[in-house]
Amino acid sequence: MSTDLAVEIRRAERRDLARIVEIYNHYVETTAITFDVKPYTEAEREPWLAQFAASGRHQLFVAERAGRVIGYASSMQYRPKAAYETSVEVTIYVDAAERARGIGPRMYAALFDALRGEDVHRLLAGITLPNDASVRMHERLGFALVARYSEVGRKHGRYWDVGWWQRAL
Repeated sequence: MSTDLAVEIRRAERRDLARIVEIYNHYVETTAITFDVKPYTEAEREPWLAQFAASGRHQLFVAERAGRVIGYASSMQYRPKAAYETSVEVTIYVDAAERARGIGPRMYAALFDALRGEDVHRLLAGITLPNDASVRMHERLGFALVARYSEVGRKHGRYWDVGWWQRAL
């Protein structure tokens, strides 16, 4: 795996939303990596973007090369009940043309560094299976499989399993 030092990892801004939506919609339309089944418009993603802040448990980072966003990583509320507040769900999406270049781990590193100053105890990642590349990346970063749900999502005419990985921050 090669890394691209020309890639800048930074906090996401409102101006990044169009590109974030474009990256995400690729996965919505062509994969089972996300269980969303309908592409989003920018306007529909505004409430999602509004949950992120410059500090706190819910943060959003982007990877950018030559002024173009090529991926994003986020931490979001895991579940709405108060006792879960110190556990966050983390996720990464990378432009399909930019995968396997070490961008995902770099975005996670920036996100995890930002979260270390917050009241976060556990990081959780749900992965539609099979997805060997995502599983390998998360396990290299210290995540361990803690659950596997069989055929819990239906997309593209078939049922999919979901595994849950976690690690301490």
